[in-house]
Amino acid sequence: MAQPAIQLDIFYDDLANKPYCTEYLERGLDILPKREAIKRRYIQGNQPCMVNYLFFDLDHADSVLAWHTENLPTPYWTARNPENGHCHICYKLETPFPTTEIASIKPIRYASAIQAAYAKKLGSDTAYSRLITKNPLNRHWDVVLWSDQAYSLDYLADFVDLNDKLTVEERNLGLGRNCTIFEVVRHWGYRKIREHIQAKSSYKAWFNAVLERVLKENEQFPEPLQYAELQQIAKSIAKWIWQRFSEEDFSAWQAKQGAKGGKKSKRLPVDGSEASTKPWEALGISRAWYYRQKKKGLLE
Repeated sequence: MAQPAIQLDIFYDDLANKPYCTEYLERGLDILPKREAIKRRYIQGNQPCMVNYLFFDLDHADSVLAWHTENLPTPYWTARNPENGHCHICYKLETPFPTTEIASIKPIRYASAIQAAYAKKLGSDTAYSRLITKNPLNRHWDVVLWSDQAYSLDYLADFVDLNDKLTVEERNLGLGRNCTIFEVVRHWGYRKIREHIQAKSSYKAWFNAVLERVLKENEQFPEPLQYAELQQIAKSIAKWIWQRFSEEDFSAWQAKQGAKGGKKSKRLPVDGSEASTKPWEALGISRAWYYRQKKKGLLE
């Protein structure tokens, strides 16, 4: 089989300038310049807050061909432990995407579903955090460079069934953690921003409130996200909501509510209860703004 070394050159170029790395996982992680980090057995495969590669950790013997057995695409490379046959399988993405931008929530959610489906098919270790991978540039591993092909998410999705909803475990691992934090905190933010507008809070105070909430949500995960990534997620959510909720929008909404004079709607909600079924009211935003954002796919 041809061994196109271009994969290793590209992998090196894609590394962070100072990635996490270690010789032995039980001894903890170091941060080193990548020219030094590549000498360690384990290394941070993706740059902070960016996904270039999908990694899968297979902890069973003779796992290096699991992708072939399950009729999955040919991987970029595999790195196998010669002592027990355990391996990491790597797929390179055609178009990398950030994991901390609220504007990228759709590809994050999509990639999370693909990642979970591949892990299920491969029998991958679900507790694997995907921060560190077996370093294909280190001679300790048996490395096979299978293909120099990078894949689109759509192509990878063609090989698995994405109809099933993610389980709680899948939402709490891998890219599912990013999705969970975004979904929970952004909806919390739509409600909480009203208090900050009324109190005329500064953006710094608003950001700190969002960061506190993000950190709280992160505590639930068996493999928490790194603090730097959480900061960026909080920044993205805080900025996104802050720019879209102005004092004028909130005042207009209040005026509209006041003009109703406390009149009850003659139209009952579908469940027959007296509670309001207008989601923009629950979020404290205008009806027009709600539907503009919903049309863009930014609100559920």
